[in-house]
Amino acid sequence: MNHNTANIRLIAPWADALADQFNAPYMQSLKSYLRERKQAGATILPAGSQYFAALDAAPPQSVKVVILGQDPYHGPNQAHGLSFSVPEGVAVPPSLRNIYKELQRDLGIEVPEHGCLIPWAQQGVLLLNCVLTVELGQAAAHAGKGWEQFTDAIIKHLATNHEHIVFMLWGKYAQKKGQWIARDRHLVLQSVHPSPLSAHRGFIGCGHFSAANRYLASHQRGEIDWRL
Repeated sequence: MNHNTANIRLIAPWADALADQFNAPYMQSLKSYLRERKQAGATILPAGSQYFAALDAAPPQSVKVVILGQDPYHGPNQAHGLSFSVPEGVAVPPSLRNIYKELQRDLGIEVPEHGCLIPWAQQGVLLLNCVLTVELGQAAAHAGKGWEQFTDAIIKHLATNHEHIVFMLWGKYAQKKGQWIARDRHLVLQSVHPSPLSAHRGFIGCGHFSAANRYLASHQRGEIDWRL
């Protein structure tokens, strides 16, 4: 059975793995907070049907790579539930442009004209934000409201119940999640965030995409085709 709360659905493998989280007091508080913000007229991003889009696109048994973002984009039409990704037809955000620059430098991949990363998710790349909602025009509006505990549980589940996953932790916010990950079971790749403020202090040149594929190949998990 899929988890169903206020018309928000989550595929069964993740719903089963996270069932205790949905019944936890912090999640009840989070749901109340989101409901109150909607009633107050706030525009919450992404749409409710896309809160769990990253999980829906990458069932736990298929996850090969985890790329952690901070929270969804807060501009109009940008957020669709996948970290760093935007729907086709929406301008490619600066952080994603820098990710593309590193892909080109690392693997010689031509820079895409769009910012939709769904093809990565379909190959087992979990594009997970640490906080799953935001408000229009207000970055980090929902930080500290409970999502962090929920995404901690996701990382813990993957790190404990699966092996040979590549975790890409870009920036200090994402790197806090690294405490749950055993380095003898998984590959943890860390660098500064790809935002324009920091990308040239180590993200450009990090080689994470080729490193991920070498690791996956060495454990017979299959490489990611990073082309879009």
